Amino acid sequence: MASCTATYIIFFICALTHGSQCALGSNTFLSDKGTSLSGKAFREEVMNAMGSMLGCGGQHDPKEVAAITSALTPMWRTLPKTNGRIDRRSLRYLVHRHFMQSSSLMVRGFEPTRPTNDSHWGAADVLSQMVPAYVESVLESQHSTLHGFSLQDAVDMVVMLDQLIFDSESLLLEGVYKVQRKYMDLSLGYVDVKRVLESYIVMWMLEATPEEYGEMLKNKTLSAQTVPRYHELMKFVDGRIKAFEYNRQLAAGKTSNGVDTFNMRFSFDDAHSIVGGITRSFQSYWQSECESMKSSLVSMDSHNTGRVPLAKFYGTGLDTDWRFGESEAYLRELGALDESSSWRGPQVIIPNYIQATSNCIVSTRHYLVCCVNECESLMGEIETAIDAPTALSDTILRVVGGMTSQTTIDDDEPAHLNKELRLQLDQIAKNSGGAVPLHGRLFAQWLHYVFPRECPYPHKVGAVTSTTPAEYGEDFIASKEDMQKHAATASSVDIPVSVGKEELQWMSQWSEDEELIMDYSSELSGSWTRPCLQIFGLLLATAGLWSGAVRLHGNSGKNGAGLASSSPTHAHWV
Repeated sequence: MASCTATYIIFFICALTHGSQCALGSNTFLSDKGTSLSGKAFREEVMNAMGSMLGCGGQHDPKEVAAITSALTPMWRTLPKTNGRIDRRSLRYLVHRHFMQSSSLMVRGFEPTRPTNDSHWGAADVLSQMVPAYVESVLESQHSTLHGFSLQDAVDMVVMLDQLIFDSESLLLEGVYKVQRKYMDLSLGYVDVKRVLESYIVMWMLEATPEEYGEMLKNKTLSAQTVPRYHELMKFVDGRIKAFEYNRQLAAGKTSNGVDTFNMRFSFDDAHSIVGGITRSFQSYWQSECESMKSSLVSMDSHNTGRVPLAKFYGTGLDTDWRFGESEAYLRELGALDESSSWRGPQVIIPNYIQATSNCIVSTRHYLVCCVNECESLMGEIETAIDAPTALSDTILRVVGGMTSQTTIDDDEPAHLNKELRLQLDQIAKNSGGAVPLHGRLFAQWLHYVFPRECPYPHKVGAVTSTTPAEYGEDFIASKEDMQKHAATASSVDIPVSVGKEELQWMSQWSEDEELIMDYSSELSGSWTRPCLQIFGLLLATAGLWSGAVRLHGNSGKNGAGLASSSPTHAHWV
């Protein structure tokens, strides 16, 4: 597969350098009866050819492609389209959500915190690191501007990224083979391949220098002290090896009851396939750690606001938990800190913290393996039920009213749908021409308050980052003195449970700023009425009739503690 990727790189560099004079050996590739394509034709057709290009050494399993298509379809149906196609931002959003739903992978460059527009995908993404010419010739071509992207384009994009991630793992695996002086063209027995994959896991999970890697690979005691749950991980690796062998025997028609480790033989490609399975399944293995973390945070959230006072957060970190030690500045950078309440002081937002990159257990140059985003399943239920880009607020309330969220392993919570949140949803619909856009910041914010422990609070794009601890620097961790200083104030923020959430002004972080993730102009046909009504209101005021109109329609509510605002939403596209 490495030679396959190299062939693509050579071709695309050639395409960029020589334009229409470039061809890839066979005249059937992106050509018409042996004639080379013009630069424009290349840009327009390369995305459509992407699916067949990915084969090179063998096409993706049709069942796998069908599964990707099936997973993308509910989201696809709720995206606004022009002539049946979506724009670049929508494609980026779709791809990110698919990887988070399927394996909790956050692909670099597709993070929702990263600003993007029609001409920029974001720096440091997996494609720009591995095949920069491909990015230039495809992703930054005129294809999306001229035609947009189809569902098949989205499937091809997912398949391509999946393949590129798989290829990137091959490089790390090759490095382990070299360190252990194993020949890649010779098969390995069970014991040897187990040693290789145990070393791979250590290098895959840790960000360290080559010298540090060398020390850990030679010293298992040091590895066990450095890698979280090291001994359990080694059992996990052993299980993946045996599962691979068992499936291989089934495919060959063998029906043995067990796996004979003595006679096992593994090629480099076999080891690579096992590694790919580890990447896809690792989050489900690690999820118990994420659930334990959430359970600890929920136990500190006595008022069910989805927030924990920073004083309690640090107090737990000092007393009982090795986690919960990120610095205040780093929490702010990650968007996990709510500082809008003068009464309660800084608070850690539970879902934002769980989803923060500081809690992604694996961080590579191309992707991160993070905790499950529980809001994805909730949003998926809504998308399946509504099956459209927008919905009336009553329709959304009927759907969400019947949903529950799993706060802990043994506890389900109903949706928090009080009067204030119903008014807020009506206000979002009113400011959007009568219907609520499902893929906008305001609806995501509303979902956060309906499911405060599962759905992250959506910050404005560019306001926070997905910086890992290694990227942030040594100051990512709080000093013991700072933690003790905050923890000492825990009693002052310990408010009796009898005090209601509304009294706590728990929605003080609510913002009226809308950010639509995609172009909704074709869907929000009623949005033209907003400026007309504003002009009409000005005329009424001029005639001295405005106060009477206000009395006739009543007050729309007040701001701050979660009541609907009468001011128009400030909307723009991300």
